[in-house]
Amino acid sequence: MGTISKALTMLDRLSLMDNEAGLTEIAQACSLDKATTRRFLVELEKHGFVEQLGESRKYRIGAAPVRLARIREQRYPFLRTALPFVRHLAVQLDETVHLSEFAGGRLFTVHVEDSTKAHRVFVAVGTLLPFHASASGLAFIAACPDADVEAAAAQSLEAFTPFTVTDAAIFRSRVDETRADGFSISRQGMEAGVISASAAIGAPGARPIGCITVAAPLVRTDAAWIRQSGQAVAAAAGQISTAFFGADRDRRPAPHSRRR
Repeated sequence: MGTISKALTMLDRLSLMDNEAGLTEIAQACSLDKATTRRFLVELEKHGFVEQLGESRKYRIGAAPVRLARIREQRYPFLRTALPFVRHLAVQLDETVHLSEFAGGRLFTVHVEDSTKAHRVFVAVGTLLPFHASASGLAFIAACPDADVEAAAAQSLEAFTPFTVTDAAIFRSRVDETRADGFSISRQGMEAGVISASAAIGAPGARPIGCITVAAPLVRTDAAWIRQSGQAVAAAAGQISTAFFGADRDRRPAPHSRRR
């Protein structure tokens, strides 16, 4: 791994930490020695990508990534385009709805609309969404070429709960189900007690841009809820795709069912 990759990996690991982190914690998270970690942090701080807090001497994400994110959103307004549809779906279903985007080989949450109910599902912005364990990940990978599905199935499928799909054959069957239905369902795959439905937001080319997902406590869901929510997220995904890409979205190739 080159110097730039190591520095960017460090920035990414820091972004995933719940709180500010010290030098030792960051070094351990990145599997680097303290001297190398300090050198990278000094350079990242110089360019505004990290900040060191005066009293604790711990580090957090700086303002530079925010500036870049705002520039990107201005030129490529995915979030601004999708927000009305995300908010409408949250009002329609009164459950937590979140929007994800694919970048750098990973799918992650970029916006969350919380349910108004006291008992609701909490999703953090920046949450990574595994293809095999989350409704978002399953919806996304099902809309990708078969080669992507096979690459995902070949990875070590981590168990997040006792209900997470960790068998590659079952994972492939879930992909087939998602393709047939037009939306995915995750039954406690990422978090126990949570049911989610998701649909991929199509884009020109082979892969979608992201997903829109609704998540609810298990106790409030049944077969009718799953069907209604799946159809609702699929409709919202189509609306976002049309609003963002216009007629271009119709030129993207549809994924084919895998032949066995």
